[in-house]
Amino acid sequence: MAQPLTHPQENEDLTSWLQLARCENVGPITFHHLMERYGTPEEALKALPELATQGGLKRSLRLVSRAEIEKELASLAKFGAQLITFNSPCYPPLLRHIDSAPPLLAVKGNLSLLQEPTFAIVGARNASAMGKKMAHSFAEKLGKEGWVIVSGLARGIDGAAHQGSLETGAIAVLAGGIDQIYPPENEALYHQIAEEGLLLAESPFGIQPQSTLFPRRNRIISGLSRALLIVEAALKSGSLITARNALEQGREVFAIPGHPLDPRARGCNHLIKNGAILVETIEDIYREISPNAPLEFQENISQIKSTSPPNALQKSRQIVNENLSLVPLSIDELIRECQLSPSDLWIVLLEMEIAGRIERLPGGKVALKEEWKSI
Repeated sequence: MAQPLTHPQENEDLTSWLQLARCENVGPITFHHLMERYGTPEEALKALPELATQGGLKRSLRLVSRAEIEKELASLAKFGAQLITFNSPCYPPLLRHIDSAPPLLAVKGNLSLLQEPTFAIVGARNASAMGKKMAHSFAEKLGKEGWVIVSGLARGIDGAAHQGSLETGAIAVLAGGIDQIYPPENEALYHQIAEEGLLLAESPFGIQPQSTLFPRRNRIISGLSRALLIVEAALKSGSLITARNALEQGREVFAIPGHPLDPRARGCNHLIKNGAILVETIEDIYREISPNAPLEFQENISQIKSTSPPNALQKSRQIVNENLSLVPLSIDELIRECQLSPSDLWIVLLEMEIAGRIERLPGGKVALKEEWKSI
């Protein structure tokens, strides 16, 4: 296994990045657009109050204090973890190229694993004994082939995949803060991965896992990985959310079929019927993808430096407000409906998101928030 890699960053730089990322209504996509437009987190922080006002916020935007940020950094350091920013050479290359790439990641363990070919294995929490055995076996074989295995530290399939890849490289993506062990029965596995693999989290230190955080965790699992294998999954499950993310991110999706009367097989069977690659043996994966295959990336950030005069931008705000509703629309649909340049549209959406008026949805769509529908 490769030796651990560290990349210390200046505390001042981390403080500014973290302060911007923790600001009210600044999600990952908004963060990247702010950086694209203003160049540095310091300049973006200065611009936030005016952007919120232009977006329609009637009160002061809540900004996180530097004291709070310094407290979080001190807690991470005491815990033995560190933060890597989006522009760090340690940042995982595949994850960097998804639209909602986390601006910062908390990590603990062997950072060099982030630069290795990565393959995700996920599945049901209430997995069968056979499902867990298959997840362990596939993880072990893929690891010996040169893949680092990524999963979510959940009970069932995730835990079995981690167990099978400890010797060759295991990455656990956590829904809560990097210090939060969930579920409790995986405590020993958590500590093993911290020592032999890598723990990774987007959520702030100390944040307990919540239902809203698991879909965010899932898009990181698929975003880190060049391919995804679903072992067992119900039709409505987090594993299928991960599969959908993987498809949107341009990843290969593999699935193991199961008995049609077993609810844990219906998700996998559904994926296969809709184009996922059917897997019965490890050779089915080897035929489709190799850890040595070249990578292809697409840039994920649109240019948002508008050249329109202020009065034209005001007109753009009016047009976007008229066209947005509670019904999700893709950015391409908005451009067509509003007849605006992409740069002007992005600026208006940026202002509205900072003001908390819109939400971003899967598939690159946006919609007006319920509380703003009558404004």
